[in-house]
Amino acid sequence: MGRKNTNILICGVGGQGVVLASALLADLALRKGYDVKQGVVKGMAQRGGSVVSNLRFGEKVYSPLIPKGEVDFLFSTEKLETLRWIEWCSPKTLIIADSLEIYPPAVNRGEAEYPKDIEEFLRSNFERVYLLPATEIAKNLGDPRIANVVLLGALSNFLEFEESLWEESIMENVPKRALEINLMAFREGKRLIQEI
Repeated sequence: MGRKNTNILICGVGGQGVVLASALLADLALRKGYDVKQGVVKGMAQRGGSVVSNLRFGEKVYSPLIPKGEVDFLFSTEKLETLRWIEWCSPKTLIIADSLEIYPPAVNRGEAEYPKDIEEFLRSNFERVYLLPATEIAKNLGDPRIANVVLLGALSNFLEFEESLWEESIMENVPKRALEINLMAFREGKRLIQEI
C-alpha cells in the first residue's frame, strides 16, 4: 500500500483566485508525477459567493472529493470562509488563511454579525494555524488580486515540491504580463512563514 493521498481544500470568495490557486497546485502535483483529482464548486462566484475546490494527489486517487475529517491543508482566501469548511478538517489540519474580512450580504444588510473570535476559535481547535496579511502584502506589491499567490508561497513551505517546480507552474498558469508580480508574491509568502 502506497503513501496516503494529500488532500487540500481551497476556499474563498468569488474573484479571489481560488480556481487559479487550485489549478496551480494541480499542475504542480502533475509535474511531480502524482495522480491528481480536482473538483471545483463555484456557487455564486461572480457575486462574491463561496468558491471551494477539492484537490487530491498521490500515487492513486479515486475521487476528487475529500472525505469529511481528512483535509490535510485548508487554504482560505478569506477569514470567515475558513470557518465554513472546518467540519472537513481534523485537529491536525494545517490552516493557511488570509486575515482579510469580506462581509457577506447578510452582514452588510445588518441581519447578521461578522464573528469576532474566528482567530481564537481556530487557534484553540487546530495545532497549526497561519492567519496571514496576504491581501495587505499583495496591495503593497501593487495588486490585491495576487493575495492567492502570496498564500501559495506560504503553503509551499509545507509541501514537498522544489521551488523551481512552483515557479514553472506559476509561469505556465498566469498571464505573461503578470508573471513578475506573481513570482514576487510567491517569494513574499514563502518568506513570511520562514520569518514566523
